[in-house]
Amino acid sequence: MGTRNLLVALAGQPNCGKSTVFNLLTGARQHVANYPGVTVEKKTGSYTVDDTCVELVDLPGTYSLTSYSLEERVARDFLLGDNPAVVINVADGSNLKRNLYLTLQLLEMEVPTVLNLNMMDVVERRGQKIDIARLQEILGIPVVPTKAKKGEGKEALRVAVKQLADSRTESMFSIDYGLMEPHIAELEKELREDPVLSIQYPVRWLAIKLLENDVEAITLLERTHPDAQQVLQLKESCRTRFQEEAGNSIERHIAFTRHGMCAKITRETVTFPADKRRSLSDRADKYVCNRYLGPVILIAILMVLYQVAIVFGNWLALQVWPAWGALENFAAEYLPAAGFVDDPLLRSLGMWVVKSTTAILNYLPIFFLLFSLIAILEDSGYMPRMAFILDRLFRRFGLHGQSTLPMILGGVYVGGCAIPGVMATKAIPDERARLATIMIVPMMNCLAKVPLYLILIGAYFADVGGLAMFFIATVTLFMALPVAKLLSLTVLKKQPSAPFIMEMPPYHIPALAGTMRRAGERIWLFLKKIVTVVAAVAVVVFVLINYPGLPEDRQAYYDDMRSTAVQRFMKDVYKTEFNGQILQSDVLPIILFDESLKRAKQGVTDSDKAAAINDQFQADNPVYYAVVKRVGKDGKKLNRSLRNVIKVRKKVRRESRSERFENSFLGTMGKALEPVTQWAGFNWRINIALLSAFAAKENSAATLGSIYGIDGDQSVQESMKAGETGFTALHALALMLFMALYPPCVPTSIMVRHQSNSTKWMLFSIGYQTLLGLFVASLVFTGGTVLGLTGFQTMWAFYGLCVVATLVMGLIPTPDEKETDVIATTTPCKENCS
Repeated sequence: MGTRNLLVALAGQPNCGKSTVFNLLTGARQHVANYPGVTVEKKTGSYTVDDTCVELVDLPGTYSLTSYSLEERVARDFLLGDNPAVVINVADGSNLKRNLYLTLQLLEMEVPTVLNLNMMDVVERRGQKIDIARLQEILGIPVVPTKAKKGEGKEALRVAVKQLADSRTESMFSIDYGLMEPHIAELEKELREDPVLSIQYPVRWLAIKLLENDVEAITLLERTHPDAQQVLQLKESCRTRFQEEAGNSIERHIAFTRHGMCAKITRETVTFPADKRRSLSDRADKYVCNRYLGPVILIAILMVLYQVAIVFGNWLALQVWPAWGALENFAAEYLPAAGFVDDPLLRSLGMWVVKSTTAILNYLPIFFLLFSLIAILEDSGYMPRMAFILDRLFRRFGLHGQSTLPMILGGVYVGGCAIPGVMATKAIPDERARLATIMIVPMMNCLAKVPLYLILIGAYFADVGGLAMFFIATVTLFMALPVAKLLSLTVLKKQPSAPFIMEMPPYHIPALAGTMRRAGERIWLFLKKIVTVVAAVAVVVFVLINYPGLPEDRQAYYDDMRSTAVQRFMKDVYKTEFNGQILQSDVLPIILFDESLKRAKQGVTDSDKAAAINDQFQADNPVYYAVVKRVGKDGKKLNRSLRNVIKVRKKVRRESRSERFENSFLGTMGKALEPVTQWAGFNWRINIALLSAFAAKENSAATLGSIYGIDGDQSVQESMKAGETGFTALHALALMLFMALYPPCVPTSIMVRHQSNSTKWMLFSIGYQTLLGLFVASLVFTGGTVLGLTGFQTMWAFYGLCVVATLVMGLIPTPDEKETDVIATTTPCKENCS
């Protein structure tokens, strides 16, 4: 007899230990992807029991199976469309009353269910007792207790799943909705007239969902029923009659009935200890969630998060950088050799792509620390408390308590990255708030913006650098909150909004293995989605920056400079013992030999190793080595002459690159934009820097350096001040604000497309931030010029304007504003959790 395959779903509310149960059952045989067409993560695994191979799908954690959030819709669609043979409903045994709310809905959907009472170790620790036999009798389904964290109950759960799949026994449990029952029966009768619908979907469940006015259920009906409008008319009639009879809405009646049933079952099956002492979590929450002390603790935790992830992460990135530098050196050695003026195309493109990739890889230590710390906050139970503390503020601006983390990752102060910030929005259940958060995360101060800030502050606000940095670090939040509110009132107004359900799970000590695994998974996803994009974008930017290239007369001019420098060197060669050993064709190879030797000794501090490298190079080419290392009288003489050639080469390469840049496609675009950007004080050179930043914001500072001819003798700030006469602190302020509001870079834009699942929202994000940034920069520059204000005066006038705008926008009510429901560890879910 061959092996049979079995599809099993794992369902449960958040914080019930579902992921631990999934890991317990599947071990290392797991795969993470996304559900087709949506951003919700899909985790699958497998295990074998006897002759049965079980494919286990971990459904998103949901409190119920309504259609409020994307996670709820995904979970429900999977149960209806994929028809799993068994559903393992993981429930927190220590909070049975709350967890049964999902169980009852699974039974209404008539899916074969095994109730897994997890966290039984917590049940025992709290002195509770659960009558498993009685619970099994009431619900009519198998009930299996487990202690997943301790690895107990795995085999019993696997056996229960196989037995239920073999027997296909259906539960006879049904909720009596009282006054609503006649209306359910009336709608059921109408639905059963379509036999196809009756076979595809549980009719009683569909009738209840229609009476509940569930949007997805209505859509499902319209898609499958031949006379959907007649059914919908009957549904409206039933709803109206019930409200007249009961004096209550159907939604409230259903929620109260379900909660009443959960309470009744709990009373019959759970015994609580006589002395109900407050748990440690409840005692801690007295301070952690306090109206006044809570925000102080939150700020302290965020400061630690910032210090460890950003400051220590930057230090760690510096320690790791030699590895990326070695990768660049490896590429430099094996790609075609560099030229005197221009490099071969393969080398130029190869080095460009490698450097673009290593620039992103350099952030990996920071991201790994961030993801690890986030996993610790999630596993410890603090993340919901953070959302609870900030929800009251954020809801006034169309955001969500869970918008906190994406904004922190994006750089709500200074030093984040928009890519993981946008990635983190997938945890926000409210679609309107989620999209609003996605739209403002790129406005935060990511690390890539900081180099440009530092250049401008050092050049034009050096005497008030601390205040200028505080301004740009905080004004972005006062710009982002009003923008989020405006988006919620306009383009996002019709997006679905879910009730804000929040659970305060008990505090846990995070497991190191789980933390590392989740951080590793996120890093791997980041690498797969971003590095490939960066490499592709690097090729596009390379073409835009380097083509169509220099005119023939300018290329001839630089070739003449090269030829003159080489001829001077050769005249010196003729006067030395190297005459005849060094030819004109050897000049560039000698320079490259010098560069290779320096790369080989880079980071080498041991004198013996350095000597061994010198010996190797001397053996490879004694003549080149003598010139480069000043061996003998003639070697010293030619070395001085070689330094002059190298100086000319650097100048030629720098100036030709700058000129090629000006005449490139990107340079032409910069000049074409001048009529628009002049009101913000930007000329074509600034426009080029900003255009190049679209690929990666780090490019803005690097491009300015290239344009203004930065070399080792001048700082970036000095070079810019010298190269851009007439540029004032007011110009710098406008440029800083434009960069703050700059549209998302290409990798972030790809992530916006991925998380919003819409090209439209990606294009909107790019477009509105571009226009907003240009408007603000023009307002600041033109307004400051007209009023005769200095850059510093304009800075604080604009800051005050942003604060006032934030206060005013906060007073405008948000559409369908919902109150926060907090589900404590020992209290039932409130009504609109349904």
